[in-house]
Amino acid sequence: MNEGTPTSGRMEPGSSHSAGTLLPQVYDELRRLAAARMAGERGDHTLDATALVHEAYLKLGGDQSFATKSAFMRAAAEAMRRVLLDHARAKRADKRGGDWNRIDLPDASVPIDDSNLIALDEALAEFAEVDPQAAELVQLRYFTGLSIPQAAETLGISPRTADRTWAYARAWLFCRISGEKLA
Repeated sequence: MNEGTPTSGRMEPGSSHSAGTLLPQVYDELRRLAAARMAGERGDHTLDATALVHEAYLKLGGDQSFATKSAFMRAAAEAMRRVLLDHARAKRADKRGGDWNRIDLPDASVPIDDSNLIALDEALAEFAEVDPQAAELVQLRYFTGLSIPQAAETLGISPRTADRTWAYARAWLFCRISGEKLA
């Protein structure tokens, strides 16, 4: 990100701003990131990028204060994750067809299955106990759609460290979800 990007600046030392104050400053970026994230979702997903950003904002609460825009983006990534997980769990509920799969033909994209999203969340919660910073990097990359350099800046680490951490996190999560053991 360059210095003109909303998440790059720090606010006045000792000051904090509410989510309601920060949202207008980063809304376009959050909306763009959510759109990129939602592009990878299955075709029958009922949330769109705007709804995802708005639901995440509601989860944050307008009165919560943040010392930096990066802290707000981190919280927004977590909130987006929670919204997508809540949506996946509701979609899998028995009253909504449970494990029935809707098939739209032709569909050239590979949908992200709700059970995979839930398995990822469970593995990510376990991974956060092992390596909290790596788990946060996964959240920023997977749920918010930040690039390695953007996530590195948000976490305050170098892009090279973020790249190594991303490779480690993917391997750990893959092994945890698939049941395979690391060599």
